[in-house]
Amino acid sequence: MSGSRPPTWVCRPGRGAVRPGLRREEAAQLAYISTEYYTRLEQARGPRPSREVLAGLARALRLSDAERVHLHHLAGAPPGPPPGPSREVRQSILDLLRRLPLAAATVTSATHEVIAWNDLAAALMEDFSAVPRRDRNLLRRAFLGPHPDGRRLYGVSDADEFGRRATQNLRAAAARYPDDPEVAELVRDLLAGSEEFARLWASHDVSSEPTLRKTFQHPLVGPVTVNCDVLDIADRDQRVVIYTATPGSPSEEALRLLSVIGTQRMDVPR
Repeated sequence: MSGSRPPTWVCRPGRGAVRPGLRREEAAQLAYISTEYYTRLEQARGPRPSREVLAGLARALRLSDAERVHLHHLAGAPPGPPPGPSREVRQSILDLLRRLPLAAATVTSATHEVIAWNDLAAALMEDFSAVPRRDRNLLRRAFLGPHPDGRRLYGVSDADEFGRRATQNLRAAAARYPDDPEVAELVRDLLAGSEEFARLWASHDVSSEPTLRKTFQHPLVGPVTVNCDVLDIADRDQRVVIYTATPGSPSEEALRLLSVIGTQRMDVPR
């Protein structure tokens, strides 16, 4: 930051300091309110803020779902529905992913964004930490690419079926989060960039049963056939997706090899 003035401590209305690093002006700008109004709220001198203002403050301060609800109750305005799909993954779920060394596991949001993963999932699919957040969305990947070596959605055998099912899931998510700009942007981008998605979006087809077994065409170890199990996290509107190979199968050996190789590109000259 420019200037010599030390950063202020950002506060909840009427409460003590909760987070260093943002000046009042910056917090107010992120919440789309004036600095004067923000200061009055911070000092408990302002009028009762609206739900829209509280939602802006929660977004600016990056509050968790529990903190957002607490903020609304402090202000005397019980929260409405969440403004958008939750991207906060419980620590116990993150611990679970790390405790599955021979299973590739991810956590996806209501819009099929990969928001957590373990090392084997990165080796099997891609190093999600190396791509921008918007490119971690599996709907974008399925319909908009890229498709390296012609492999759609990591060469998975049920890419077309996933596209149909995920489109219907996105329609339901758009209904649950009608005011979320990211959901609206995702739908717009997919409609503009994919005739296939536009056709599926307009069809209103009932989604079929999920695929319980699928094959990834991996560029280094070849085909990897896995069982696919999905666990719903109802309170976060998220899913844990776990890929496991049949014990003793060539695919299990392939996963073991991937756990050693990790995300290295063995096909690139050094």
